[in-house]
Amino acid sequence: MLVSLKRITTPIPLCLDKLYRGIMSGPVRLHELSTAVAESLASLLKSYQLPAVCTRYGLEDGDDDEAFRSKRLYVLRRIDGLALPQVAAIARRIVDEYGDDYLETLLTRLGARSVQGEFRNLIFAANGPKPKIILSDAVNNVLEIIKNEQHCLVYHQPLQPSGLTWRDLVAWWAEKTDRPADDIETAASLFRRLSASLASPAEERLFNAYGYLYRMSGGWDLPALIPQVYLHYTPYTQKWIQQLGQGKAIRQRMDFLLLLPHQARVVIEVDGAHHYSKDGRANTHLYAEMVSEDRRLRLAGYDLYRFGGAELTPEDRDGSDSASITTMLWDFFISLFERHEIPFSIPSQHSQP
Repeated sequence: MLVSLKRITTPIPLCLDKLYRGIMSGPVRLHELSTAVAESLASLLKSYQLPAVCTRYGLEDGDDDEAFRSKRLYVLRRIDGLALPQVAAIARRIVDEYGDDYLETLLTRLGARSVQGEFRNLIFAANGPKPKIILSDAVNNVLEIIKNEQHCLVYHQPLQPSGLTWRDLVAWWAEKTDRPADDIETAASLFRRLSASLASPAEERLFNAYGYLYRMSGGWDLPALIPQVYLHYTPYTQKWIQQLGQGKAIRQRMDFLLLLPHQARVVIEVDGAHHYSKDGRANTHLYAEMVSEDRRLRLAGYDLYRFGGAELTPEDRDGSDSASITTMLWDFFISLFERHEIPFSIPSQHSQP
């Protein structure tokens, strides 16, 4: 007889507790998540409700008689053949609409949250005037940069289930610039181009610390750290929006973006004084606008992490030097990789850059 561990409420003996912790950690397999989705829907819904809910989730239509014979098998037949990200998207909808602690645990192990919607355009590394963008094909959501395209990079290629790795980005850059792929100098030229878009010494320190990981074993298969990414776009200036009485424009660019496996997306922001103060004085309105936009991003499925600029500046940290800041950043990124089950470790023989 199988015992559902999620329903154990009495104290667990030490040996069983170790087994339980082992089961509740580690990678989530497709079969495990599919079975959990089927069991969740079977327990939450009546047989006559199940076909309509499955159809609403984009699954094959069926009838009440099939669902009545076995609700669990009804679901399993329809999710058989789906990829892990697709099953995870269904699991997220179940958690959001009905609640399920066990599915929530599996989704957390899988890599926190995912962002819904198809990846189409990545406009990033702007190092000059703001690009002017038009919607050249509204039916297919095709964007076209009509001015200042030379000051930004645009990635149009389909996103793989593994996300966007440094190897993927270097291969794209090699094709774009007619350079050899999997070449150190090609990667170095891309790194220099991305660095040219950074807005502060603090951003440079974070970007360089992450970039050093690319040089380690397995580093080319890490997610690419993408700087200065346009998340939203408006052709109007902030002053013009305020004159129109439309209020504060939403944040248009992110400092850094990581596109991880399973549609997980991580935003990293480096905060200078301008994020929370004006003319050298704390400004509660600026702070409120910042945290309001943070909430909106998190609700959209993005993970968001902030660093204070002073954390990354040696002269602003008592007793800290560049090496200790790099170590702090490496610890953060390794923990982030572990959370999203990205295999990587820093060999002990590696010294600070």
